[in-house]
Amino acid sequence: MVLGCNQVVMICGLLTIAAFYSVAGETPVPIVLWHGMGDSCCFSYSLGQIKNILEARIPGVYVKSIKIGNNLVEDVENSYFKNVNEQVQQVCKELTEDEALKNGYNAIGFSQGAQFLRAVAQRCSSPPMKNLISLGGQHQGVYGLPNCASLQHYLCNQLRKLLNYAAYSKYIQEKFVQAEYWHDPLKESIYKKGSVFLADINNELHVNESYRENLKKLKNFVMVKFEKDSMVEPRISEWFGFYKPGQAVEIETLHESNLYKEDRLGLKEMDAAGKLHFLSVDGNHLQFTDEWFTNNIIDKFLR
Repeated sequence: MVLGCNQVVMICGLLTIAAFYSVAGETPVPIVLWHGMGDSCCFSYSLGQIKNILEARIPGVYVKSIKIGNNLVEDVENSYFKNVNEQVQQVCKELTEDEALKNGYNAIGFSQGAQFLRAVAQRCSSPPMKNLISLGGQHQGVYGLPNCASLQHYLCNQLRKLLNYAAYSKYIQEKFVQAEYWHDPLKESIYKKGSVFLADINNELHVNESYRENLKKLKNFVMVKFEKDSMVEPRISEWFGFYKPGQAVEIETLHESNLYKEDRLGLKEMDAAGKLHFLSVDGNHLQFTDEWFTNNIIDKFLR
């Protein structure tokens, strides 16, 4: 069989990496993935493909893709209907019991999976999370669901209507995942008191010192914003920004927010230490090339 130049370069590169790990006697840091809304752990066109890329680029790496439920159908359904706090608790238990992760792991969250993994970092310090990669995560929540996945179009439309009217009722907060990170800037006080998940992990009402200390243990917190995102409102939430309180037009960056100025999560301290990284992709929600992912995420933060 005759290989093209690109194939030879790729194979030689992979062999070089494998040889390095063998000589150094090191095992690659394991990687944990958490998918987004309407997705699952293992679809071949989404996280299944990401897993393949990671295993090809980092020979010998252990990749765990989180599944909430007994099968892929339940995993997708639970991305809409299973209480986020219960999901995080379940994942913490799974990670603790996974022998391959005992010395720590890197984490990659896709869309809502990013803020869920941040909750894992803040609430569950063992095993330790080393680097957190947030791809399109909504760390200050969302105020709109403008472009629902096509297969879930009817469901998303109904969910949007429900959230606009009753997002902070106890029943809705306990039953609908997206309500738990729904952030209404016109009702800030109601949001802070009623949100059972996002307001808690963002230390909105009270500063949980363990959340701050655990998050600060990260080596790197990488936030990727998609510049043409048609699913996340506002897009700046992917960089931990949001609307200025009391209206839904003007935005404020993380650095302009009280959350940062008061350092309620330790982000200001992390920023000063060079641990915060703000990357952008000129594309729609979670749309990036294998080359971009390799060059900007794998090579810089996961090797």
